[in-house]
Amino acid sequence: NIAVHLSLSPLPCEQPAFSLFLFVILQLIRIYLHILTNPFAAFLHRFHLGLSHSMENPHSPISIPEASPKPYKKSFVTTLMEAASLRSPFKEDTYFTSHLKASEKKALQELKDKLMASYGPDGECTMWGIPLLAEDEKADVVLLKFLRARDFRVLDSFRMLEKCLAWRKEFKADSVGEEDLGFKELEGVVAYMHGYDREGHPVCYNAYGVFKDKDMYERIFGDEEKLNKFLRWRIQVLERGISLLHFKPGGINSIIQVTDLKDMPKRELRVASNQILSLFQDNYPEMVARKIFINVPWYFSVLYSMFGPFLTQRTKSKFVISREGHAAETLYKFIRPEDVPVQYGGLSRPNDLQKPASEFTVKGGEKVNIQIEGIEAGATITWDLVVGGWDLEYSAEFVPNKEDSYTIAVEKPRKLSPTEEAIRNSYTSKESGKLVLSVDNTSSRRKKVAAYRYTVRKSTLE
Repeated sequence: NIAVHLSLSPLPCEQPAFSLFLFVILQLIRIYLHILTNPFAAFLHRFHLGLSHSMENPHSPISIPEASPKPYKKSFVTTLMEAASLRSPFKEDTYFTSHLKASEKKALQELKDKLMASYGPDGECTMWGIPLLAEDEKADVVLLKFLRARDFRVLDSFRMLEKCLAWRKEFKADSVGEEDLGFKELEGVVAYMHGYDREGHPVCYNAYGVFKDKDMYERIFGDEEKLNKFLRWRIQVLERGISLLHFKPGGINSIIQVTDLKDMPKRELRVASNQILSLFQDNYPEMVARKIFINVPWYFSVLYSMFGPFLTQRTKSKFVISREGHAAETLYKFIRPEDVPVQYGGLSRPNDLQKPASEFTVKGGEKVNIQIEGIEAGATITWDLVVGGWDLEYSAEFVPNKEDSYTIAVEKPRKLSPTEEAIRNSYTSKESGKLVLSVDNTSSRRKKVAAYRYTVRKSTLE
């Protein structure tokens, strides 16, 4: 690995501007050399080639007694990283044939004619349970995916489709979803489907940081047989996600991919990642509506800001890049907090009820109090609370309605680290009153996203 350090120190005012230019260029070259050792750069290249403080339904009042501090000056690196995240919103294809251009309609019909000539009216030509020779909208959706992947070049699309059909038959992809491949320890950790985004797309999470452990790496990738078994399991996860799609014009016809780059091994996973990317690119065209990268090292954001102008607008619009410590802030833009896993700043836990959450923001320099009123004597209140990137003080107290009663400290004030998962706690009141949850962000200048939810179970005693 090539160690990279970006040190920006002020240059003497009499130094020529050319020296500053040369200094920046040399630093960017060093960054680029480092990126070349990272499989994520290869992914970006493949992806480019293969893919053309308001509350919602508040349940209780929130008070914000303190104002934000003065704005602070952004660093050079922060400015570059923010520039990397600027993009036009991606607009997913509707797959209505009435929306196609005349040339695109012609290409679709030509592709159908080639399939009919190659397989015949009684030939076996199905994909994801959809007969491709049938004159229906589901078949059109599949065929349009292959056409779009090859910019409506009929011959290239037909060759891609033929190879995919042959691969699916050899790989037995239609039945892989029901197989027990013995990767229980990886389920819910390395690659897994979990919930939906705000528009209804199934979400697939990927995190390969566990393979930094050499023993784990050897168990999964120790030889070619193990690697092939892992690839089959990874395809299984994707096939299960695709089974949730509608394959219908105007419906949900693609998934969301969230990839966590934290602690991701570089050289060790190069072979596996390249094979996975090749399989996805060659056999699953236009299946990803948006690719969200979280915990991205700062140097990739700098590189992306440099090479972003050379990518097509369609490709750039599918990328979302979130630097380390901003996972929740990014994911909340696309996925509701109750559907985001707790390890990424959400409220979703395994086998948990998906009760809707209320969202709010905590500005820099603010202290927010969430007051949950109307709690009766003997009732038990359970709450979940999370603030993206915490690094603030949290406390909870119960305030009785009676004036002569004392406020009870349910949770004493404590500082929560940036990696802290969502808080879940409960309290049974002995008298009527309200619960006050406080998040104190007065020591920070950063605005943070947050969410909470609660349930109240009344006493069964008379």
